[in-house]
Amino acid sequence: METDSLLTGSVNGASGDYGSRSAADSRRMSYSAAGESCSVERDTGEWAGDENLYIQQAVVFIEDAIQYRSINHRVDASSLRLYRWYYSRICQWGLGLSIAVVLLLAFVERPSSLSVSSDPRHRSPSWEPPCGFTESIEMVCLIIFCLDLAVKSYLIGWEEFRKSKWLIGYMVVISVSIIDWVLSISMVCDETLRVRRLLRPFFLLQNSSLMKKTLKCIKRTLPEIASVILLLALHLCLFTMIGMLLFVKTEDPKKNGEWELHFRNLPNSLTSLLVLLTTANNPDVMIPAYSLNRGYAIFFVTFSVIGTYFLMNLLTAIIYNQFRGYLLMSVQTSVIRRRLGIRAAFQVLTCQGAQQAADERVRVDVVLEVMSRVQMKSYYRTAITTEVQQYADVGYMDREQFRKIFDELDKDRIKEHPPLPQYNSTVLQRLQVIFSHYYLTIIGNAVALANVVCICTVLVLNSEKSTAERDNYIMEIINLCFILYYLFEMCVKIFAFGWRGYLSYRNNVFDGFLTILLLALQITIFVTYRLPYSHWDPSSHGMMSLWEMVRLVNMLIVFRFLRIIPDIKLMALVASTLLDLVKNLRAFAGILVVVYYVFAVFGIWLFEGAIKPPPEMSVLSNTTMENITSNYSMECGTYEQLGYWPNNFDDFAASIILLYDLMVVNNWHAFMDAYSRYTTEWAKIYFVCWWLVSSVMWVNLFVALILENFIYKWDRSHSCSVTDVEKIRYDTSVQLMFKEQIQEPTEEELLCQLHQHPHLHLHW
Repeated sequence: METDSLLTGSVNGASGDYGSRSAADSRRMSYSAAGESCSVERDTGEWAGDENLYIQQAVVFIEDAIQYRSINHRVDASSLRLYRWYYSRICQWGLGLSIAVVLLLAFVERPSSLSVSSDPRHRSPSWEPPCGFTESIEMVCLIIFCLDLAVKSYLIGWEEFRKSKWLIGYMVVISVSIIDWVLSISMVCDETLRVRRLLRPFFLLQNSSLMKKTLKCIKRTLPEIASVILLLALHLCLFTMIGMLLFVKTEDPKKNGEWELHFRNLPNSLTSLLVLLTTANNPDVMIPAYSLNRGYAIFFVTFSVIGTYFLMNLLTAIIYNQFRGYLLMSVQTSVIRRRLGIRAAFQVLTCQGAQQAADERVRVDVVLEVMSRVQMKSYYRTAITTEVQQYADVGYMDREQFRKIFDELDKDRIKEHPPLPQYNSTVLQRLQVIFSHYYLTIIGNAVALANVVCICTVLVLNSEKSTAERDNYIMEIINLCFILYYLFEMCVKIFAFGWRGYLSYRNNVFDGFLTILLLALQITIFVTYRLPYSHWDPSSHGMMSLWEMVRLVNMLIVFRFLRIIPDIKLMALVASTLLDLVKNLRAFAGILVVVYYVFAVFGIWLFEGAIKPPPEMSVLSNTTMENITSNYSMECGTYEQLGYWPNNFDDFAASIILLYDLMVVNNWHAFMDAYSRYTTEWAKIYFVCWWLVSSVMWVNLFVALILENFIYKWDRSHSCSVTDVEKIRYDTSVQLMFKEQIQEPTEEELLCQLHQHPHLHLHW
C-alpha cells in the first residue's frame, strides 16, 4: 500500500500543505547564491553534533527524493528520528493493516456476510458478532489513526496543519467516527444506520498520496466528462421524444407491443433507451416494433450508432486525453520533489563541517557515508555508490556531479544472470552447451503443447462419461511420461546453468515449481493406488479419488503451459503490461475500492431486505396467486424469471458482487427494474449513478491507462528481442511512463523552493 508521504503541498507556492515556519526552530542556515560561504548560526542550548545532524538531514532528504515525498517537514534531530520511524516499514505496514481491518469490518458487522450462500431461498442464518466485538477492534484502529494524525501534525507544524484540507478532514472523520461509535455502544449496537461505515474509505484515501493526486486529476477532468455526458443526455432525451411519438397506443392491441413494453410513459421510455445505450437489451427492445415493420429498425440502429459507437467512444478519448494531461502535471510535481530533495541534501552537505569554500562541493567520503545510511533498494545503492567512487581520486563532488549520480534512480534495472558453472571435462562442456541452448526451451514448449493436446483429446472422448465410467489408466500413463520429461528438462537446465543461474529466470522458477508439484502428486498417486494397471477402481481411497487426483494433475499441466508466454515477444509484452497494471496502478484500483465501498453501504441502507422471494419457491408451479406479491413478475428476462435471487443488497459481500454485475452492464436493467418495482421508481437514480461512475467513467479511465501503459512498453521494447525482454526487468512506474514528457526544473526554481522551506531558513 502506498502511504501518505506528506507531499500534497504545492511545489510552486510559498509553502507546502504540510510544512510550517515554527518559532521554535533552532537552526538557521545562511547560504550565498554566488557560492561565497555556507555557515550555521547556533541558538542557545543547541546540541553539538552539527556534522551528524547535517548527515541525518541529507539522509532523510534523499529518502524523500526516492519516495517522491515532500521535504517540508521538521529537520531537527529528534524530529528526523521520529520521521524515519514513521516511514519505517513496520510502522507503515501497521498503519496499512489498521486501514485494511477497519474496512473489512463491513463483512462481519450486521448484516453479516458470514454465510455460505447469499440466496435468501437457501441462506442459513449468518453469524452475528456480539455487541462490542467489532466495536473493540474498530476502536483500536481509531486510536492508531489518532496517533497517525498526531505524528503528522507534529512533523509539519501547526501553521501548515491549518492549511491542509486532507488533515483537517482526517481529524473530522476520526471525530465523527468516535462520536458514532459511542452512540452505537450506548444503543447496545442496535442502531439503524452507522454513519462511520460510510466514512471509512476516507482512511484509505488520505493514506496514499498517489490516490489523492488521482482524485484531484479526476476532479479536474469532470468538466470535460460532464460536457460529453450532457451531450449523451440530449441525445437520449431527443430520441425518447421521437420514440414516444412513433410508438403510441393504437386501437389494435396487436400493434401496441412496443408501447406497452418500452414506451408506455416517459420514465419507461428513458430507461429503455438508456439500457439500449449500453446494448444490454439489444435487440429485445426493438423486436415488437421490428416484427410489424422493418423500417422501425432505422430508429434503433441510428440511436445505437450515434450514442454507443460515437459518443461513448468519444468519451473514452476525452477521458484519455484530459486525464493524461492532468496526470502528467501531477507526475511533473513528483519529479520536482525528487530533484528538490536531492538539491536539499547537497545543500545541507555543503554546510557539513561549516566548510568555507569558493565553490559548492561535498566530500566523497561524506556522500558514501550518507548512502550507507539511506533506506533504499540494494541494486540502486550499489549503482549510486559505484558512481560516487569514480570521484574518489578527486575527493570532492560539485553540484552537477552530485545530481547526476541519482539519475540511476530513473534507470531500468538490468537483470544480470550469474555466470555459467565451469566444467573441466570436455564431454560435460559439450553437454552444457547443448542443454543451455535456446532450442531446448523450444522443444520443452512443444512437449508441453503435446501434453495439453493429449489432455484435450481424452477430455473430448470422455465428455459424455460419468466419473465411474472413465478409464483413468491411459491418462495417468500419458501424464507420467510427460512429467518424467519435465523432470529431465529441469535437471539438465540446472546442470547447464547451475542452481543460481536456473533460479535467476522467472519462467524457470515457475516451471520448476510446477514440475516438483506434479512429481509429488504422481508419487502420491503411486503410493495410494500402487503400480498402474488397466481398469483401476476409481473409488475413493482416502480424501481424494483417483479421478480427482488425475484432474488436479491435468489442471497443473494446463497451467504449466503458460511457460510459453516469455518466449513469444508480443505475448510477453502483453503479460508484463498486465503485471505492471497490478503493481503500479494500485492507486486507481484503490479509488475504485472506495467507490465500491460507498455505493455498497448506500445500497444496504436503501435496499436491504427489499426483495424477498415468495413462499415455496421450489414448487412455484403448484402455488396460487395469493402466495405471490403484487410486485412479483415471472415475465421473460425479469429478475425473478432469471433466478437472480443471490444478487441482492442484504449484506456487504452480496452488495459488492451485485455492483460488479451492474458494472459489467449485462442484464443490469433486470436489477434496476426489480428494485424499482419492489421499492420506488426513484431507485433507478441509484443504478444510473452507479452506471455513470463505474461503467462510463471508471472503465473508460482504466482503458485509457491500459493504453498509456501498453504504448509506453511497446515503444521501449519495439527494438528488443525475446532475450532482451527477458533480460530487462521493467520496473515501470507512473513517473517513468511520462519521463519523456517531463520538464526538468531549473536551478533557480529549486533554489527558490529551498528558500521557502518552512523549517530550513536560508538567508540570501
